[in-house]
Amino acid sequence: MPPRPSLQSLLLMAASTAGGGDSGFLLAARRRLPATAAVATGDHRIRLLHAFSASRCLPGGHEVACCVRTAPVARPTGPVAIRSRSVHSTEDYKKSCEQRLGQLIERLKKEGINPKQWKLGTYQRMMCPMCNGGSTEELSLSVFIRMDGKNATWNCFRSTCGWKGVVQPDGVPKLSQAKNDTECEMDQDGEANLAVNKVYRKICEEDLHLEPLCDELVTYFSERMISPETLRRNSVMQRNWSNKIVIAFTYRRDGVLVGCKYREVSKKFSQEANTEKILYGLDDIKRARDIIIVEGEIDKLSMEEAGYRNCVSVPDGAPPRVSSKLPDKEQDKKYQYLWNCKEYLDSASRIILATDADPPGQALAEELARRLGKERCWRVNWPKKNDKEICKDANEVLMFLGPQTLKKVIEDAELYPIRGLFSFKDFFPEIDNYYLGIRGDELGVPTGWKSMDELYKVVPGELTVVTGVPNSGKSEWIDALLCNVNDQVGWKFVLCSMENKVREHARKLLEKRIKKPFFDARYGGSAERMSPDEFEEGKQWLNETFHLIRCEDDCLPSINWVLELAKAAVLRYGVRGLVIDPYNELDHQRPSNQTETEYVSQMLTKIKRFAQHHSCHVWFVAHPRQLHNWNGGPPNMYDISGSAHFINKCDNGIVIHRNRDANSGPLDVVQVCVRKVRNKVIGQIGDAFLSYDRVSGEFRDADKDTRAKAAAAVSMAAKALQRKG
Repeated sequence: MPPRPSLQSLLLMAASTAGGGDSGFLLAARRRLPATAAVATGDHRIRLLHAFSASRCLPGGHEVACCVRTAPVARPTGPVAIRSRSVHSTEDYKKSCEQRLGQLIERLKKEGINPKQWKLGTYQRMMCPMCNGGSTEELSLSVFIRMDGKNATWNCFRSTCGWKGVVQPDGVPKLSQAKNDTECEMDQDGEANLAVNKVYRKICEEDLHLEPLCDELVTYFSERMISPETLRRNSVMQRNWSNKIVIAFTYRRDGVLVGCKYREVSKKFSQEANTEKILYGLDDIKRARDIIIVEGEIDKLSMEEAGYRNCVSVPDGAPPRVSSKLPDKEQDKKYQYLWNCKEYLDSASRIILATDADPPGQALAEELARRLGKERCWRVNWPKKNDKEICKDANEVLMFLGPQTLKKVIEDAELYPIRGLFSFKDFFPEIDNYYLGIRGDELGVPTGWKSMDELYKVVPGELTVVTGVPNSGKSEWIDALLCNVNDQVGWKFVLCSMENKVREHARKLLEKRIKKPFFDARYGGSAERMSPDEFEEGKQWLNETFHLIRCEDDCLPSINWVLELAKAAVLRYGVRGLVIDPYNELDHQRPSNQTETEYVSQMLTKIKRFAQHHSCHVWFVAHPRQLHNWNGGPPNMYDISGSAHFINKCDNGIVIHRNRDANSGPLDVVQVCVRKVRNKVIGQIGDAFLSYDRVSGEFRDADKDTRAKAAAAVSMAAKALQRKG
């Protein structure tokens, strides 16, 4: 902030400004006077007089005189030394301001902003060089130049333009646009408080030379289905302005004229300056429980033709887009009319927003709802005007479809949407598809193993947690499952498998796809190795089906990082499945005041939200904690290291277990223990037995004898455990 200029400095600069008494500096000085006089006492008056010569000021010179009451001061008996320090500092500050203002004006001219007269410290309306005011040649550009020359801002308020910007002179620190929007000249003698406590012009019909509507304008409104009775009740008048007859919409509060807005037949608008902004038709909503807000005065009149007098119109146009941040009341200048009419709006329990159907109109509805409270807002759906177009606003509905249709539009208004709050009706299309089986995966995607399909299927948007003791084949089983799902329904997947080298992971997947060993190695036995052609074909399949999330440095990846890349894979490649293998390879740094249980709960919530939002199934591999006195049987889901939330929050919980004792059953049989299924439609708790082919890495349904032997071994182990317990 610049140093606050003294009263004398302001008067000096005012005298040197073209226009003298009308300058912003003199206005600032006048605002300073009451505060100065309030603390002064005594009967002496000091006269400050400064005359500028013709060489420094406009021809003829300027004189600025100011009398301020102060306390009596004893006169010195001897000579008094004249101090010039304040004069020098004032001159330096004034020169700096002049230099900065000169730079600002040159830079504004380069932007195409070049009014006939430059005004400081006030908002100046002019033609926008970008849109030229549109077809109505509206003076839509508002320009503000700080009196100290620190910056200048501009904003075009036409909804289809919205051009805005800021320029600053050399040597001034860069300020963000948001800061400029809220701090423009707020340091200049309390102008923020002045805006809040502004004294508005008092106007009357006689001073504005308003007169009743002529027959031609009555006919114009009749063509728009507005009756003379409605025009008279709403005091719609006319004015002869620059040899043109314009429509005058009178804004009244308690019957008293507060403002006036003019409209030419060609839709060129203007308003009386320095009048209070209020809603049009304000008296019609006094003590009303239901209120309708529209975007234009003619729309308000149209609502009355449909039987709704409890309707008001906003005084200004719609914004080009929804603002990113809701400003404070003092800074909410564009919607100041809402604050000025707050006592009328507060009593309403239901506010129907009937703004225009175009994007700016919908942006206006959002801005109004944010300020009025979405919980009491409703919105309308405009009907079709013809086969291709919908009606833009209330007057179009009245003209093309009649008052009864407009009345039905209001009767059929729906609750304004609140983010995160829904009714079942919002999901009826999805529920219908679920009932009819439109998508085909409502009942889950088969796993490719008949014994597994009775227990578990792959459902989009769900989380499956897979666990098992080390070297049980968890990753191998998931890879085989992915290959089966891809073969049946063509799903694509993204893999975050930190324990696997890329080449080793590719070998395992290719062996399962081609059903032949990758090498002529010992594990392959006498089986034929995959041919070069099969290898090349397999590589193409790998590239089309799988995408990899890999950390390219030595840092551990966080769950947020993984999910962000998975989101990109969903949007870019259309993947339907994500594998995170394993949990302990992620970075799990957490705040010191957060327990591991709280962290795991929060992490699993993020994963589930990702799965549901992107309709993507997630497999999450988590190792069990160190098992003491392990008896060789499958672990429990509650044995997972970290937290019981792994089983509490997952949709499906699976334990992969491989027998390691030849006396307890076949060594090539893998027991898939389904320990949790949240959705009864797609599965149930139980065990499935698969045979593992070590050569090709395939999993197949175990035959009847093998399943019987494995089940008997599991039963015997369970009984032994009970006896031991």
